[in-house]
Amino acid sequence: MRLPTIGVLGSHSAEEVGTAAKAAGFPTLVVCQSGREKMYTVYDRHLFDHIVTLPRFADIITDEVQDQLEELGVVWVPNRSFSVYVGYDAIERDFRIPVYGNRRILRIEERGTLRDQYWLLEQAGIRTPLRFQPDEIDRLVIVKVQQRARPLERAFFYATSTDEYHERARALVREGVIDEEALEAATIEEFIVAPRFNANFIAYGMREEFGRLDLAGFDDRVQTNLTGLLNLPARDQLSLSITVVNEEVGHKGLTMRESKKPLVYAAAEQFLDAAGEHFPPGMIGLFALQGAITEESEFVVFDVSPRVPGAPCVGPTSPEMRRLSLKHGRPVHSPMDLCMIDIMRAVEEDRLDEITT
Repeated sequence: MRLPTIGVLGSHSAEEVGTAAKAAGFPTLVVCQSGREKMYTVYDRHLFDHIVTLPRFADIITDEVQDQLEELGVVWVPNRSFSVYVGYDAIERDFRIPVYGNRRILRIEERGTLRDQYWLLEQAGIRTPLRFQPDEIDRLVIVKVQQRARPLERAFFYATSTDEYHERARALVREGVIDEEALEAATIEEFIVAPRFNANFIAYGMREEFGRLDLAGFDDRVQTNLTGLLNLPARDQLSLSITVVNEEVGHKGLTMRESKKPLVYAAAEQFLDAAGEHFPPGMIGLFALQGAITEESEFVVFDVSPRVPGAPCVGPTSPEMRRLSLKHGRPVHSPMDLCMIDIMRAVEEDRLDEITT
């Protein structure tokens, strides 16, 4: 039985993918961008059997590179950087390599498209924050707008009125954080004053063997400069005049009371139903529903990651890992281990084409 080589782009979750794949016995490959390769060629060299370094991540689409990946029998694990730097059209139309999961669902992550994540959440009947136009703001809102020079990051700001929205938006434009075009496409949504939970799940491709889904654990984001600002006493926060930027730089693990977990399981089931109906073959692999648990015991979802969520803290901080180790009869240290179990079973049963697209 020839094992496929597990491939990943050298950014966002590559360490998790490489660690889990090597631990499961798969050969591994990472595609790096020149100038950003040292993490993988030096510090993580032991995680990858093959390293391909390109001038740009987008060059993975060239025939020369894809021929090399095909020769090695690569099964590709998509991450956020793959979506951003290669692009959805190229991934769906030009990337010949089998992708673990559903490559056609990746594009729902971009807001403002015809069938984006908001549309899919609505089809699923999942509660989401109310959305507003600038002249409709009548409560605390969060404005999500693309940063000017960082394709992976958004600049968030808050407002309680139309006037405050325009004042803060103008300040960000003046400072070069965002531009007018991005502001036009921004999402303005109700800010849910409640504790946040990123609920990380796996949707198994091999459902007959493992069931439809499992909860892998919870995390929240560490953001700059917001997290640093919130570490200050309120008096000192008010004395500062700085632009708050919500750039994700890390994660922290969380747990949830058992009595609340059925709320997130229900949302995940609804999401899988809608994904299967509107984006066949549906969701396969890791995904995350980022939301908040309100006082009324609602799980309000405001973000979906339809791919590897990239939260390495989930493995060591999640009690779900021990539960899932018992389910699978082997140690499960990371959510990515679940993907490798799924892929290995498909290989053993000669059904890899059923869990890849």
